[in-house]
Amino acid sequence: MVHVREYVRANGTKVREHSRWAAGARREMSVLATIALVVVVFAGTTGSGSADGSGKQAPEPRSTVYPVKFADWDNPRPRPTPTLSYPIPWDQGR
Repeated sequence: MVHVREYVRANGTKVREHSRWAAGARREMSVLATIALVVVVFAGTTGSGSADGSGKQAPEPRSTVYPVKFADWDNPRPRPTPTLSYPIPWDQGR
């Protein structure tokens, strides 16, 4: 990256110190990023087996009775109530 020091333009505009890309670096970086993306996408394995052993049995599906009920289904907890009411009267006239 090119480092540009602070300077004043001919019309009097002050330009702050900054860094910018060198000539051609943007294109080179986009080519490098494209190659890296291709490597990441296509470098994976193409096998369909699992690494932890293909001889394991899959779990049997179980029937589920709906609706599913949870522990405190019949005794719900009280819901919180707001401590103030809206709109808030900001102007008290004092």
